[in-house]
Amino acid sequence: MTADPEILFEQVSKTFGRGGGEFEAIYDLSFAIGRGELVAILGKTGCGKSTTLNLISGLIRPSRGRVRVQGHDPYADFTRYRGKIGIVFQNDRLMPWRTAIENVALGLELNKVPRQKRLEIAASWLQRLGLSGHENNYPHALSGGMRQRVSIARAFAGEPDILLCDEPFSALDEHTGNALRDEFRALLRQTGATSIFITHSIDEALSLGERLMVLGRPAHIAYEATIGVDMSETEREAVRGRIRRVLAGDAAEQPA
Repeated sequence: MTADPEILFEQVSKTFGRGGGEFEAIYDLSFAIGRGELVAILGKTGCGKSTTLNLISGLIRPSRGRVRVQGHDPYADFTRYRGKIGIVFQNDRLMPWRTAIENVALGLELNKVPRQKRLEIAASWLQRLGLSGHENNYPHALSGGMRQRVSIARAFAGEPDILLCDEPFSALDEHTGNALRDEFRALLRQTGATSIFITHSIDEALSLGERLMVLGRPAHIAYEATIGVDMSETEREAVRGRIRRVLAGDAAEQPA
């Protein structure tokens, strides 16, 4: 376990339903993520990846075990994390009646940042993400990639300590997704935010993560690896092969 982790799971299990209709989404999941780490999580559909993010964000509480974010219980101390956790979803989830700049400024508005200040911050983030000149456009007038840029700007505008990303590029075409992925990683490096990135793509996990975790079903760590910037293509291919074996249903493997 990482010393003084930003995010900590200790033998966490999460069961939904009651009686004979129970469904175990997470089983005995333990991990620690240090401040500033970028961790990619892979797994088949229904393996508990999104449930894991919901536990971190405090939307649900574990059935067993302990979750701690910055040393506190995110479910019991939910209001403590307002402005500290940003989320980027698969779909942009923009409010259609708000312009791009108003959508980016939403979190700042909820946190009582004065109007002029929040609009300045929102405009700055739109500029950083290549959307200068589109501040007053409504979502319907923006392409899918542009809307997702607005969504990313909204997440970063509040300067969160932690960023949770639930397959934010999966709905985009390959070219747009690759471009946004590179920009996203650069922004994370600049801000130093701790980030968890959920993906179905092995290549995306290898390109984004400094560390990756493959979850089996119900959610438990079936394989874990550290991805170094100096890792050779041969080493990456070995990791890629191990991930494929785990996702195909082979037994859990040891960390690389």
